Amino acid sequence: MKRPFGQNYAFVVAAAVFLALLAAAGLRSAPGVLMLPLEKAFGWNRGTVSAAAAVGIFLYGLTGPFAASLMQSFGIRRVVPLALLLMAVSTGLSAMMTAPWQYVATWGVMSGVASGAVAAVLGATVVNRWFVARRGLMMGILTASTATGTLIFLPAMAALAEHAGWRPVVLTIAGVTAVLAPILWILLPERPEDIGLRPYGAPADYVAPAQAGGGALAYAFQALGRAAKTRTFWLLFTGFFVCGLTTNGLVGMHMIALCGDHGMGETQAAGLLALMGLFDLIGTTASGWLTDRYDPRKLLFAYYALRGLSLVVLPFTDFSIVSLGVFAVFYGLDWIATVPPTVRLASDAFGDRDGPIVFGWIAAGHQVGAATAAITAGILRAAEGRYLEAFVLAGFTAFIAAGASLMIRRGATAAVALA
Repeated sequence: MKRPFGQNYAFVVAAAVFLALLAAAGLRSAPGVLMLPLEKAFGWNRGTVSAAAAVGIFLYGLTGPFAASLMQSFGIRRVVPLALLLMAVSTGLSAMMTAPWQYVATWGVMSGVASGAVAAVLGATVVNRWFVARRGLMMGILTASTATGTLIFLPAMAALAEHAGWRPVVLTIAGVTAVLAPILWILLPERPEDIGLRPYGAPADYVAPAQAGGGALAYAFQALGRAAKTRTFWLLFTGFFVCGLTTNGLVGMHMIALCGDHGMGETQAAGLLALMGLFDLIGTTASGWLTDRYDPRKLLFAYYALRGLSLVVLPFTDFSIVSLGVFAVFYGLDWIATVPPTVRLASDAFGDRDGPIVFGWIAAGHQVGAATAAITAGILRAAEGRYLEAFVLAGFTAFIAAGASLMIRRGATAAVALA
């Protein structure tokens, strides 16, 4: 079936995927908003709420490589709408929960698996499939959807939770994801060649990579087996573990609660995260542009080092509007700017076919790190009555990731097996 815009239809596909990623980002940011309302409504302590959210974060990451392989085997056009429908069902069911295990089942297990299929691996798969030119820039824009989701949804969710309770929040998310499922089915062809096109920027003699053979599960593990023999994979995995630990799991999950400990209201604290989202939209898009032009290893070094510095300094500020505003701008520019250079290094090392699936495994490390921080920071806060240790320790792990980034090889030596 022919589509309008010719070769530029790739940008329509990117826009549709941006909407799906935006919705998934809103869903994954919601537990940070729900933490205090659920604590008040049910008397659940912060460790219990954090544990349920950690399960969701962990499965969100673990699903990535299998989702990427499913997209290779069964198609993006089938996987993504079904994932959005599962997101709608899981969040809708949570409106009836009365016990912690139900929160784990809906927001932990079901929404974790569903949103994991609508995550960075989707962006990497679409960019590799639909773009030859400007891959870094497009990956930056799609990655920035996480920031945009935070920017759009977080203040509204916080205000809704503060004035109407937690149930309207989960029902709103369920409605948005349900509406998006048929939109993605209509706008998202499987491959450029299916509608008589080449990827954007591809030469006339372009030949699409061979499609993966065998089952999705087997191919996901085969790609992991090949990648795990290389130093590049483990260095990227380590960096992304720290990336998740220092963003989604710590700041994304606990920043509103941290601000609450210092007397700031939920809506105002959510506005702070939204400000981070605004500047991350700028920073991540700029990171994609820079990735097309500069050594991605050096970019990763700079991103992780600056992030570590900001996290170590934050607990020692006075938590005034000025100091928090400076932190939001500085940290926001760096929030997930690590994704475009990481995708570039994975694609360079493992190729267009294995690259998105290997990145899915690397992204799983991101969510393992995020889950670790989400539950550990909650436990430390419950035990010590403060977040100081959690933020300082996270800052020092970012310095380790900065050093690891400079050890990554590029070019022909990148995928050389470990001795």
